[in-house]
Amino acid sequence: MTDLSETSQVRGEVKGGLLNRWSWRELWHGQLWPVAAALTIIIACVFSLAALVVRVEKIMVEQGRSMIAADLVFRSANPIEPALLERAAALGLTESQQVRFGTMAFSDEAMQLVSVKSVGDAFPLRGELQLEGPDGMRSRVAPGELWLAERLLGLLAVEPGDTVAIGDAELAVSGVIRQEPELSFNPFSQMPGVIIHADDLGRTGAIQPGSRVQYRAYFNGSDSQLEQLQAATELAPGQRWLSETSQGRTGDVIEKARQYLSLTLVLVIMMASATLVLTCSHYVNTRTDTVAMMKSLGAGRKWLWQWLARQLVMLFTVAAVVGGAAGYGLEFLLRLPLKDVLPAPLPAIGWTPLLISMLVALLVALPGLGIPLWRLVDAPALAVLQRELPARSDRRRYGLLVLPVVMALWFAGGNSLVWLTLVGISGLLVMLAGMGLLWVAMLRQVKWGAAMQLAVSRISRSPLATGAQLAALTSSLMLLAVIWLLRTDLLADWQQTLPADAPNVFALNIADDQQGAYLAALDSAGVERSDGYPVIRGRITHINQKGLLTTEGNDQAGEQDESLRRELNFTWRDTMPIHNELLEGTWGGRQGVSVESGIAERLGIGLGDSLSFSVNSQPFSATVTSIRKVEWRNMRPNFYFIFTPDVMAALPATWLVSFRVEAGQDALVNQLGRDYPTVSLLDLRIMATRIQGIMQQISLSLSVLAGVGVASGLLLVMTLLRLSLAQRRQEIKLYRTLGASRKRIAATVWGEYGMMALIAGGMAVLGAEAVVAALVKWGFELPLRWHPGLWLAVPVLSLLLVVVIVRSMIASLLEPLKG
Repeated sequence: MTDLSETSQVRGEVKGGLLNRWSWRELWHGQLWPVAAALTIIIACVFSLAALVVRVEKIMVEQGRSMIAADLVFRSANPIEPALLERAAALGLTESQQVRFGTMAFSDEAMQLVSVKSVGDAFPLRGELQLEGPDGMRSRVAPGELWLAERLLGLLAVEPGDTVAIGDAELAVSGVIRQEPELSFNPFSQMPGVIIHADDLGRTGAIQPGSRVQYRAYFNGSDSQLEQLQAATELAPGQRWLSETSQGRTGDVIEKARQYLSLTLVLVIMMASATLVLTCSHYVNTRTDTVAMMKSLGAGRKWLWQWLARQLVMLFTVAAVVGGAAGYGLEFLLRLPLKDVLPAPLPAIGWTPLLISMLVALLVALPGLGIPLWRLVDAPALAVLQRELPARSDRRRYGLLVLPVVMALWFAGGNSLVWLTLVGISGLLVMLAGMGLLWVAMLRQVKWGAAMQLAVSRISRSPLATGAQLAALTSSLMLLAVIWLLRTDLLADWQQTLPADAPNVFALNIADDQQGAYLAALDSAGVERSDGYPVIRGRITHINQKGLLTTEGNDQAGEQDESLRRELNFTWRDTMPIHNELLEGTWGGRQGVSVESGIAERLGIGLGDSLSFSVNSQPFSATVTSIRKVEWRNMRPNFYFIFTPDVMAALPATWLVSFRVEAGQDALVNQLGRDYPTVSLLDLRIMATRIQGIMQQISLSLSVLAGVGVASGLLLVMTLLRLSLAQRRQEIKLYRTLGASRKRIAATVWGEYGMMALIAGGMAVLGAEAVVAALVKWGFELPLRWHPGLWLAVPVLSLLLVVVIVRSMIASLLEPLKG
């Protein structure tokens, strides 16, 4: 009995060893290696893309948070409630506080209105604070210290060690503020900055009932801790959370970059999955005879599944090892163009990219391999004799789609951008397939030569198959174009947001009798500047005699739009600013006002409406003559309301001008400060350089990611063409049997695939323009752009791919027919 047991065990081991060797040979010498290659590509692409996304997103978040000096900021018009700080402490968050207010600074020689920040020992929690004193550089503020913006030294005529009074407190000047982590973009609300320690706040006596004060609490911690704190805090009027995505220009850039990263990852997974499904389907078609033969020799379903399972285990093992290594190497290559802008050391990627790539590969392979292989196992034994005999239909195999679909829905979640893309592409594919068939029908009406006539006949013989093939080829080219066009539109928008020649210094509070000489001084120095703008602050009070403000200063409209709760900056001009765009109406006239499109939409203002305003308690009215589009992020002087000169020219105003100071012109800013001590100079050079650096970093990252997406699309297109040509072998054999020459067959193949490439390329352009227009308008909220270069590039690219694939395969297609 023992001998029989041992003999059975030995036979099992021998049988298992033979089955393993057979499975290994089948993997590499059969038709399964393209499936292994496709799975390897999925793992490598998803790993490299996910790793780069993790790094880039961490860098973007780090840069964004350094601009708010913490991971999360709570801003309030009232003192921070102890309950909030207690909740933060209970969650294990690091905390720091700040109080901001405006007051007068007095020296022995002069006085100046300043913006004071009172900070704690830990400030800043993120970013870098650079303070330069006689003893060198510092990064923290100590009790009893007073740090001034550099221009305050000239305005107050003081040096380090001199005494300056901030309210009731007299403090010795410790040095100069060289760099602050917090960035602000509104030149109209800027005053020279002063930093003191929180322990000295009470000594100033500057905070009295009715004072305009802003309180801030800064928090550092994990994302989950920060989310818990926000969820447990109910915001009152005048309170707001600030994060890296809510900080104007940089927040908008970071949020759009995140959207593009997630969308690109989804599209790359879609294209790589399609490649896997196509290669697996081709494998099943080529192995149907083998399975039918094994069934005719007595192989059962269980044995076939064991045979295939061994191959799949080997396949996944090889794909995981090779794909993981290739993905790591590809991620390194993707970082090479970014080496000059990425920080050192790089953020760690952890295990997330590898886990994501493996999970994606498994979810894609579950239906992509499972459904075709299930169909292969169900192939009847009689298929050896009758190839077209259908396999047993088992609808249970489609249950393999459930888990991947559920996971895809969970991943997409509330991402409207991904849903918009998927729905749009699905609808377009049906429409484009119909358009392709219409084009084919039109081609049939044209008289061609014999080879081309055969090609047209071949395309139109099976409308369903042709429509599916055109839809697949078109969708591949379309996804490729969508990835690249979105990248192009985003970069174009960011370049417009902060171009290389953007102003980096603002001069404010220029007296009317100084503005001519001030502009002349800039012109004589060869500085690129804006026009001079007269500026006066006031409020909008009525629209068509309907009041906007109640006696308390707030109403429903005010709750909807912050512009009604504060004074706005008004100006007047004969001509429209060159960086504004006229949307409606005409410029000029008398008693007129031009309104920015955003506030016009929010407040329901239209052409011909009568608006009432108040400046220094003086009411006046104007009629809306035009609506303008304003790009608020371009660091140029911009205004909600621009009046015709006759409306406000008699009112006293100061002047504003922006200009750009290049490297080597630092002395000019200092000289202007000495020559015009009453003019406020807002130097944004450090801030602009930091923002441009972040944008350059993100732009290069998106370009690299777009390159990965385009490569995935090209791989899918080439796979489609190769498999389609491989399926033509039987037809070509039939044509040769009927006497067709090699030359005519080659011409037919070239004509067929050339026409399909042109049709698919043209439809892909239409589809890409439609998808990108929808994403740009409703997803990224960017201006619509047409891409004329795309109309030539995509059809030419599809033709080139056809040339490459057909030339590489045409000889092998005809070679078996020699003799």
